[in-house]
Amino acid sequence: MESGAKEEGKVLGYNSKNVKKVALLSTLAALLDDPILADVPKRPSLSDVDIRINLELGSAMCISIFKLDGTFFDVAVMNSATVKDLKLAIKKKVIELEQSKMGHRHISWRHVWANFCLAHHNEKLLNDGTALQDFGVRNNSQVHFLPYVVSKGSGGHSKRRKHRFFHGLNKHS
Repeated sequence: MESGAKEEGKVLGYNSKNVKKVALLSTLAALLDDPILADVPKRPSLSDVDIRINLELGSAMCISIFKLDGTFFDVAVMNSATVKDLKLAIKKKVIELEQSKMGHRHISWRHVWANFCLAHHNEKLLNDGTALQDFGVRNNSQVHFLPYVVSKGSGGHSKRRKHRFFHGLNKHS
């Protein structure tokens, strides 16, 4: 008799867990159908929802990112965000847009940031640790991609050095 009660409890527990999950998913689907949350991704992370809430409360800002071809997209970051935070938000948004259009596609972000930089009112946002507000970036600001070439004097890019594995073995003693 006890084993029958345990099995029944497992079945009820399993069903109640599924019921809670279905209820949560239906509530989430209803929330995402709300026009206010239309720009939230279909499978939002906690940070996506948190940014949207902070945007409504005024502690986050929406920034328009203009690409070289003239098209743009919006990203949301906290008011205290740095250039690095903006780059991460851009990366996340572009990956989301590319996957919705063409499926999985690899973008070399190292190549992107080595050849292009972000600019706000013709001021290049080069230092990743600097706060966006230090550059005058506010809510509804526009940031543009610009071609970027590192000068030789800055030491950003240098010629590749040959690695000599047997360098010390040919010395005559």
